[in-house]
Amino acid sequence: MVVIVFSNVVMRYGFNSGISMTEELSRWLFVWLVFLGAIVAIKERGHLGTDMLVSRLPVMGKKTCLLLSHLLMLYLTWLFLTGSLEQMRINWDVDAPSIGIPVSFFYGAGFVYSIFAGLLLLYDLLLMLTGKMQDDELVMVQESEEQAELKALQDKFAREVNEPGDISVTPAAQKTV
Repeated sequence: MVVIVFSNVVMRYGFNSGISMTEELSRWLFVWLVFLGAIVAIKERGHLGTDMLVSRLPVMGKKTCLLLSHLLMLYLTWLFLTGSLEQMRINWDVDAPSIGIPVSFFYGAGFVYSIFAGLLLLYDLLLMLTGKMQDDELVMVQESEEQAELKALQDKFAREVNEPGDISVTPAAQKTV
């Protein structure tokens, strides 16, 4: 995508010509990139959100919120799937002006996203309902990337300090010394 756009800029400013299909093709590739990235974010539970309330709830409250949110996300994914499928059917015979590919491939990104997102959401829901999901996995969003990194570092530090055979002094023990 970067090479295509850069080549077009060089052609425009250096040679007073350009490749007409680069703008349309880069836009399509960007849409596909965003939707595939959203699938990865669902898989890795990397979407940003606010967990101010949910993280303070007891385990049953977290499970209830997770169930409700997954049912809502599955419904929205279903709507997105049916809308993308309808747009693919409508535009199957319509070719893009510059690249000549059917426009339905553009809407295929939403279709592919909906299938994979739906499967991942159903899998997480199944894990939660069968009790195979850890309690710390019940909050599926992170407040910010920095907070997630800080928590990972704190967990790593806690593991290093509390390893068996470790003779380091804890803060409570330092006060008594």
